[in-house]
Amino acid sequence: MKIEIWSDIMCPFCYIGKRQLETALKEFPGNDFEIEWKSFQLDPTITPQSGKDVYTFLAERKGISVEQSIEMHKGVVERAKSVGLDYHFDKAIISNSLTAHRIIHLAKAKNLGDEMEEIFFKAYFTDGKDLNDTQTLIELGIQAGLDSNEVKEVVENENLYLRDVKGDIKEAQEIGVQGVPFFVFDRKYAVSGAQPVEAFVNTIKEVQK
Repeated sequence: MKIEIWSDIMCPFCYIGKRQLETALKEFPGNDFEIEWKSFQLDPTITPQSGKDVYTFLAERKGISVEQSIEMHKGVVERAKSVGLDYHFDKAIISNSLTAHRIIHLAKAKNLGDEMEEIFFKAYFTDGKDLNDTQTLIELGIQAGLDSNEVKEVVENENLYLRDVKGDIKEAQEIGVQGVPFFVFDRKYAVSGAQPVEAFVNTIKEVQK
């Protein structure tokens, strides 16, 4: 079964959804699942802002206090914790995800898409890595099993894999994706959002009928 996932690594619910799906897949031992990650940008207009965390960014954007911003994120932090994820929005550095998406397409070409996706999620939400920084991106790519020179080339050449990223986003628009995560199972059924594990299990069962 092929599962396509439209996602943005700056999307907290995408990482949660990834964990929910992974838990659901454990209910089907012996089944062969092909996971393909697809690019999506929640806000392609965001400019890289090294040193600015998510709490501060949202407070400035919405015209609220940092304390109010922290309060708004509490539910997301708790939900992440419920699936074993440790979110630190106070460390998460605002960046535009386009370069990371291009690197994910490099990883997909090497059958390392899932590994790269996981590493970027953890780097952003848990470790507070600056995804605006070339050396950081190279190091994360190496962690996933990529060649450092190839990652560096993607970072420095803005056209590499750009068509692939735009193609994913265009395809999302064509099939009516309004937000992410968005999961498509064998092009038959779709699940929108970080749904409970049971929703994924039931969808897989329906596709298998």
